[in-house]
Amino acid sequence: MSAQVKKQLEEKMNKTIEALKSEFTTIRAGRANAQMLDKIRVDYYGTPTPVNQVGAISVPEPRTLMINPWDKTVMAEIEKAIRNSDLGLNPTNDGQVIRISVPALTEERRKELAKQAGKVAEEFKVRLRNERRDANDKLKKMEKDGDITEDDLKKSQDEVQKLTDKFVKEVDALLKAKEQDIMAV
Repeated sequence: MSAQVKKQLEEKMNKTIEALKSEFTTIRAGRANAQMLDKIRVDYYGTPTPVNQVGAISVPEPRTLMINPWDKTVMAEIEKAIRNSDLGLNPTNDGQVIRISVPALTEERRKELAKQAGKVAEEFKVRLRNERRDANDKLKKMEKDGDITEDDLKKSQDEVQKLTDKFVKEVDALLKAKEQDIMAV
């Protein structure tokens, strides 16, 4: 296989796996983690701003998140954004910091989150398959242009498939670990 095509494909697939890991951190498990709030946007003077850019987020206890806003005038907006998110969290504001108690997950909510993780994993498998298709298209073009032989094309496509299978297995392993994390009581 063209070493360059293989290298590019492997780099893209590694980036896809890293993006999946990042996405999984935003799906809530039983414990509090600051990444849970990564997708929440706060209306900061008319601009949707990530919550981690309007205050410092800390985890003082395993089931508590604390946000210390740099600008105290935005506290109501932070509270509103968290309440309106799909995380099911209820923030409290003492005038200085916002505390968020992360309740234990119900069995029903755990199953819902596991299902959500499955959908995310499937989206990333589709990305991997698209990357495989792009690599195969490049290889076919190389064969058409006379850069590689038909035998090289076949061998290269087999290598692309093996690489894709390896990364799909990694997605499955990450999903299994995330589901176990979600379902752990």
